Amino acid sequence: MKKTIVLLLTLLFFAACAGQKRTEDHSVKLEYQAYSRGFYQMIRVEKQMVFVAKRREEKPIGYKINYADWTTINTAIEQLNLDSLTQMKAPTDKRLYDGAAFANLKITKQGKTVESPSFDHGYPPVAIEKIVNKMLSFVK
Repeated sequence: MKKTIVLLLTLLFFAACAGQKRTEDHSVKLEYQAYSRGFYQMIRVEKQMVFVAKRREEKPIGYKINYADWTTINTAIEQLNLDSLTQMKAPTDKRLYDGAAFANLKITKQGKTVESPSFDHGYPPVAIEKIVNKMLSFVK
């Protein structure tokens, strides 16, 4: 009788585990950083929230963004080929002679993180221009 109960409980346990569906991580996280000797700006967007820090040692301040802005960012990310993000070329080279701050964009989607090469703050590559400009609009 004890063996039957143990066997039955074991079967129920494994059946319950097999019945659970895995939830995929559909979250999107964006992080934009711009920096030079006297300038720092970090903008992180995730789960309809924006976090902004203007100094390296500062704790980011967060606030909620509206649904339209969140949808605009998600639509732009869907249109972007994430694999090509690491191959993008900067349209200008002002950062190389202190004409602009260094900037980069990091996108984490479904657990995969992709980071762009550095580009000039305010002059992003065309493919990510819409995303970067929208993120910068949250700071203004």
